[in-house]
Amino acid sequence: MRTDLSHNSGMKQPSRIPAQRTRPDPLSKLLVNVRDCQACREHLPLGAKPVLQAGEGARILIAGQAPGRRAHESGIPFSDVSGDRLRAWLGVDHDTFYNANKIALLPMGFCYPGSGKSGDLPPRPECAALWRDRLLAQLPNIELTLLIGQYAQTWHIGDQRKPTLAQTVADWQSYWPTVLPMPHPSPRNVRWLKLNPWFEQNVIPKLRLRVAEVLSGTTNQ
Repeated sequence: MRTDLSHNSGMKQPSRIPAQRTRPDPLSKLLVNVRDCQACREHLPLGAKPVLQAGEGARILIAGQAPGRRAHESGIPFSDVSGDRLRAWLGVDHDTFYNANKIALLPMGFCYPGSGKSGDLPPRPECAALWRDRLLAQLPNIELTLLIGQYAQTWHIGDQRKPTLAQTVADWQSYWPTVLPMPHPSPRNVRWLKLNPWFEQNVIPKLRLRVAEVLSGTTNQ
């Protein structure tokens, strides 16, 4: 016969163990602060809405310029035709690209800066000064950094940058295999890509191999 011990006054009932609360990791706390940032809202036509992606396990860092209007509206970086071309260049699918523990997306400016006569305005300088070093310090596993455009190249490689973006990209082997300066994948750069077919013919195949190696954890270069 089964004995019901719940009514046995002589038996002590086990006390409940309180649930342990896990503290958010430093990167998660930092990302909350970044996404709440209002430092340059008075200069932004659509207000402050930082758009970025980062996870402690990320192996690839993509440093762009600033989110465009569509990314501002969706809250998703590279959620436009530029992103489609970039993912094709990398040889990765949508899920891989938006896995924060594989790929970090940290533009030089986190908010849409507005547009001018020749396209989007430059990224606001406040972001890099306030957040960039602190964010990069929380990404210890980065093996490949892609520098899209002159602003990212200036910040990340400084004096090693050539006088023009085209010259910096043409000298890509000087930075390889840990860094790759790149043109922006925007449709506005179609003319540049046509004038410089070597980029998609010679560099992109090597980039795809390197991305696959880094994401799989292999060390071949």
